[in-house]
Amino acid sequence: MEISSVKAVITGGVSGLGLAVARHFVAAGGRVALIDIDDEKAAAVIAELGEASTYIRADVSNESEIEHAISAASKYCDGINVLVNCAGVLGPGRVLGREAPMPLEVFSRTVQINLVGSFNVAKAAAAVMAENQPNEDGERGVIISTASIAAYEGQIGQAAYSASKGGIVGMILPMAREFTRFGIRVMAIAPGIFHTPMVDSLPEEIQQALGNSVPFPKRLGQPVEFSSLVAHIVENTYLNGTTLRLDGAVRLEPK
Repeated sequence: MEISSVKAVITGGVSGLGLAVARHFVAAGGRVALIDIDDEKAAAVIAELGEASTYIRADVSNESEIEHAISAASKYCDGINVLVNCAGVLGPGRVLGREAPMPLEVFSRTVQINLVGSFNVAKAAAAVMAENQPNEDGERGVIISTASIAAYEGQIGQAAYSASKGGIVGMILPMAREFTRFGIRVMAIAPGIFHTPMVDSLPEEIQQALGNSVPFPKRLGQPVEFSSLVAHIVENTYLNGTTLRLDGAVRLEPK
């Protein structure tokens, strides 16, 4: 698929990795619908990206809100052929904390947003993509979700987060297999330690230490590197049914 023909829905699209993807698509001539819940940031982002973008407020874990959001996105973009799931939360905390065991609500909320939310948006977008006219490869759409290297080497305090991201990794292949008859590819990216609003809020010395933990290059990942991989997945039709690590060869320590 040519990037210039992209009609994309991007969750978590008004900041961080999602915003980097939106900028990449718009710069290449695509159109984007950004699903998020931060109205203030959204206003500035839409002003920056211009008429090739729109913002739709919706909770990714809410089925009816996402159904309406996908419908609105399809109308604005004149269809949907790409979905990039970037919305997520960390949900940090030890299972057995100092004061008490982790409240079940913390674990449930993390899984509900990261995993269930990704599935919720994917199924709604896939239903729209299935009606697209296929290209010469029979392709009708691409779904890309954001996992994490914590899906493979979760640290102490990441039980909820790792479970939610491991679930994303686990659903990619069965969804890709199911969607072959529609010509919809399903992929995931597992980023390592990237510059995101959360990481950028940390003290400089901590950011430096995180960057130094990466074998090569010895720095934090840049959002543009994530967006470049998203673009490559969109363009490379033979990528399907797998999760790609984007991590500078880092492997997380226990803590």
